[in-house]
Amino acid sequence: MEEIRKKRIFSGIQPTNTPHLGNYFGSMINWVKMQEEYDCAYSIVDLHSITVRQDPARLRRQISESYALLIAMGIDPEKSIVFVQGHNPAHAQLSWILSCYTQFGELSRMTQFKDKSQKHADNINGGLFTYPVLMAADILLYQADVVPVGIDQKQHLELTRNIAERFNNLYGETFTVPEPYIVKSTQKIASLADPTKKMSKSDENPNATVTVLDDRDTIMRKFKRAVTDSGSEVRRGEGKEGIENLMSVYGAVTEKTFDEIEKEFEGKGYGDFKAAVGEAVADSLLPMQERFRQIISDKSYLEKCMKEGAERAYAASRRTLQKVSKRVGFIVL
Repeated sequence: MEEIRKKRIFSGIQPTNTPHLGNYFGSMINWVKMQEEYDCAYSIVDLHSITVRQDPARLRRQISESYALLIAMGIDPEKSIVFVQGHNPAHAQLSWILSCYTQFGELSRMTQFKDKSQKHADNINGGLFTYPVLMAADILLYQADVVPVGIDQKQHLELTRNIAERFNNLYGETFTVPEPYIVKSTQKIASLADPTKKMSKSDENPNATVTVLDDRDTIMRKFKRAVTDSGSEVRRGEGKEGIENLMSVYGAVTEKTFDEIEKEFEGKGYGDFKAAVGEAVADSLLPMQERFRQIISDKSYLEKCMKEGAERAYAASRRTLQKVSKRVGFIVL
């Protein structure tokens, strides 16, 4: 009996900062679960990160740490393709070809380019403008069927679909046109300093964001300082965005519903609840943190995984690049 092919998922993460709880519970933790249902390719997208000036030594360290984190949180390099984007030159090659099939007007309408141009007005470079084409190459290179996307990436995925369809219409079926993968049940996690804003890596307030590598004392301190409101009851309600955010965090860690959380902390105040949230988060992250420290200190194992991941990524993408090259008229040796 013929084996049914699993659908392929591609997803990437930039190595510019340590992931925070919003990243972890919002998307990364789902990557582990996806391995059972999908054929997964996960990448540290180092090429994307240099649209903003980086310190070279720091970037190298963060690439290694980001890669180690993926394995530490449960992504199996034997089961999934786990690789550093820059280790597979096919990404840059396909990106150039696809840029010749992407219209200037399409790129000029990308909202992220406008936003980042305002934030980095002293460095509005070509890479910042063509970033979505490289993202399209990342996805199309592996013939991804589905791509996990957040709100800020929906526009880029739509462009990817447009590029794929345009190329297919010109040269025949070449690319799989990817569909968005929407995570259904995950609660959004907001800033601990301002619960009306999402938790962000770039927040200037150090108490606003809890990263997945924060130690227990740091986690407890940040949750104890979390902004709530003038009340004392652990429940949902108008004007209680702060306590609702903490309930979301607690629910993400314990898998309890808001109703169950309200019952558990009935008659208890914010102080007890903040401490409980901090302890739950610290306990849940501890096994991953211990595994991370083990992996990051074993350079030979990390390099072995990176090398094997690069080889698997190249093998998985080579056929697509050759097919595209032939169809545009290049001589393929």
